[in-house]
Amino acid sequence: MSIVKINVLTVPPEHRETLEKRFAARAGAVEGSDGFEWFELLRPVEGTDTYLVYTRWRTEEDFQRWMAGRGQAAHGGGGGEQGDRPKPAATDATLWSFEVVQQAGPKQG
Repeated sequence: MSIVKINVLTVPPEHRETLEKRFAARAGAVEGSDGFEWFELLRPVEGTDTYLVYTRWRTEEDFQRWMAGRGQAAHGGGGGEQGDRPKPAATDATLWSFEVVQQAGPKQG
């Protein structure tokens, strides 16, 4: 089954809008990647300043290929001097990894 990567981002309230606009501007950056299955940006509702960036991939290798290529550029590793890139909206980031062992969708009918 698939693997899930959840990027846990600590985003101060004054940077939320910036983060969301940056993700909106990158729409399509991952969707065409081989093995990519799903993306969601989850905004905290109450009691936390933590955003979750959920992606699902066919295999770990597909994710690693994306990270080594287009993902590296998307995460600030692609070219240019540090001064050329905008300051990160998040103050901390952690990557969680999971294997999907069970899944279910809505019943049809």
